Amino acid sequence: MTLVSAKEFNTYQDKYLDLAVNEEVCIKRGNGMYRLMYRPLEIQYPEQIIKEPDEDLRNAITMDELLERTYGIIDKFFADK
Repeated sequence: MTLVSAKEFNTYQDKYLDLAVNEEVCIKRGNGMYRLMYRPLEIQYPEQIIKEPDEDLRNAITMDELLERTYGIIDKFFADK
């Protein structure tokens, strides 16, 4: 176990974060103590992301189609004024 002050940890964060992969690192601050714990990142994808394209995606329009429709609505709005 490695014990460091909060000031030393702030100065050498990379060093102590790398060290925490293999051993316990404790940071003393005031009357308390913090323990660094390394845990590998587990990427979990929500089910929505890996599903097949649904009806909404099939009905989607491109950006060009959106702009064309929007300009048409704006032109009609000002023509009616």
